[in-house]
Amino acid sequence: MVDPAIARSRDGIRAVAVSLAVLATAAAAQTAIFVASGSVALLADVIHNYGDALTALPLGVAFFLRSARGERMAGIAVVLAIAVSGCVALYETVERFIHPEHLSHLGLLALAGVVGFAGNEIAARYRLRAGRRLKSPALVADGQHARADGLVSLGVVASAGFVALGARLADPLIGLAITALILRITWQSWRTVTGGIA
Repeated sequence: MVDPAIARSRDGIRAVAVSLAVLATAAAAQTAIFVASGSVALLADVIHNYGDALTALPLGVAFFLRSARGERMAGIAVVLAIAVSGCVALYETVERFIHPEHLSHLGLLALAGVVGFAGNEIAARYRLRAGRRLKSPALVADGQHARADGLVSLGVVASAGFVALGARLADPLIGLAITALILRITWQSWRTVTGGIA
C-alpha cells in the first residue's frame, strides 16, 4: 500500500515533468526557426512557450513537498509567468510596428507554428487529465493555458500565410492578437487558480 499523498505527489511530478519536456522541446525547435525567419508573431509564441514550460518548476516543487499551500502559490506563479510573457510579447510587437522587418523562410515559419500547436496540445491533455484526477486547480490552470497556447501557435501559421500573400503588416498584427489572447489567458487562469477547478 502507498500513502495516497505520496501517490498524488508522484502523479503530479510525473505530469509536470512530461509536459515540461514536451514544451521545452517544442520551444527549442521554434527558437531555431525564429533565428532563421525573424517573425515577431513566432517570437511572441516562443517567449510564451518557454514561460509555459518554466511554470512547471514551482508546480513540481509543490507536488514534491506535498504542500496544498505550495500548490496554490505555484498556481499564482503560473499566472504571473503568463502575464510577464504577455508584456514581453507586447513590447516586441510594438517594436516591430516601429521597425518593420522583412520575413523570410515562410515555410519554416508555418512549420514552427505547427510544432508549437502540437507541443502545447500534448502538454495540455496531459496536464488537464492529471489536474482533474488529482483535483489540482493549479495543474488544471496550467493545462488550460497550454491548450490556449496551441491556438496561439496556429496564429503563427496564419502569419506566414498572410505574409506570403503580400500582407507585410500581418506579422505584427497577428503578434498583437496573440498578445491580447495571452492577457485573456492570464485572466482565465487567475480565476481558475483562485476559484477552484473549472
